[in-house]
Amino acid sequence: MIMLVTIRVAVAGCTGYAGGEALRLLLGHPEVEIGAVTAKSSVGSILGDHLPNLPALADRPIVATNADNLAGHDVVILALPHGASAEIAAQLGDDVLVLDMGADFRLTSSADWEKFYGSPHAGTWPYGLPEIPGQREVLKSAKRIAIPGCYPTSVTLALAPAVANGLITDDIVVVAASGTSGAGKSAKVNLLGAEVMGSMSAYGVGGVHRHTPEMVQNLMACGAHAPKVSFTPLLAPMPRGILATCTAPLADGVDHDAVRAAYTAFYADESFVHYLPEGRWPATQSVVGSNACHVQTAVDTTTGRLVAVAAIDNLTKGTAGAAVQCLNLALGFPETLGLTDNGVAP
Repeated sequence: MIMLVTIRVAVAGCTGYAGGEALRLLLGHPEVEIGAVTAKSSVGSILGDHLPNLPALADRPIVATNADNLAGHDVVILALPHGASAEIAAQLGDDVLVLDMGADFRLTSSADWEKFYGSPHAGTWPYGLPEIPGQREVLKSAKRIAIPGCYPTSVTLALAPAVANGLITDDIVVVAASGTSGAGKSAKVNLLGAEVMGSMSAYGVGGVHRHTPEMVQNLMACGAHAPKVSFTPLLAPMPRGILATCTAPLADGVDHDAVRAAYTAFYADESFVHYLPEGRWPATQSVVGSNACHVQTAVDTTTGRLVAVAAIDNLTKGTAGAAVQCLNLALGFPETLGLTDNGVAP
């Protein structure tokens, strides 16, 4: 029997959507004590001014994000803008578990980082998606973990069984809709209620979205040889959630039964990925607030393509839930501790 001990966790970037979601989940973790909550522009205020949904932390003062305030913790979760994590992480001890929910350490290719992010590459940490074959064992001994992007999480989980079993070729098309929280909490005209309500729009079209190389990297880790991913993201009029529709040509001889057998076996032992019964399709509402991913497939016999659809909550399984899942693995806790695969409905 595993002996559980209380661990002290700090959250940097606590007032953003990702940081706030991390705090919400940590409040439900039986072995966590929440320590420092840090930010930049909101220093000096209290957390209740920004996250009234967390009354247990309402009076907690927000302090500056620096090494002194993050010292003395067993775990530090970084929910900082892209490019801001490396400097802070370098000042934290090697014995501290650091989980970065930004993009700084996700990519293995410096060229891809510089092309899509336009700054020097900080390096590469173990990638925090346990469902990638072999990755769970890597994470169990890690002290630095890069939490995946939300779109790559949904796309990888939609296609991993097909790639790992050679069911599809490398010509992959992805169209994925995300809720507005995926764009962060900063005020932007295109995210105003009047702009979003009753409307959907495409953005980052033509292979320029920053999550594209991460998708390619993940599919290669699942066994793809040289995947080409055409990714079109959509902004949907909802606060949270991602619905990813992924298609690819089927390999010779692959049929409906082979697809269902492969997906069923691949996810048979996964706690958070649910391959749905035939006829039931993923919906974002079904996974809100949960660390679950719902997956469904179909074979389009007319075009000879696989259609794989995945739904996740972009703030939970797509970000903060993944961080808690990786925290559990790295510290030897049960992987599901403090997490649920039950969504909130309606």
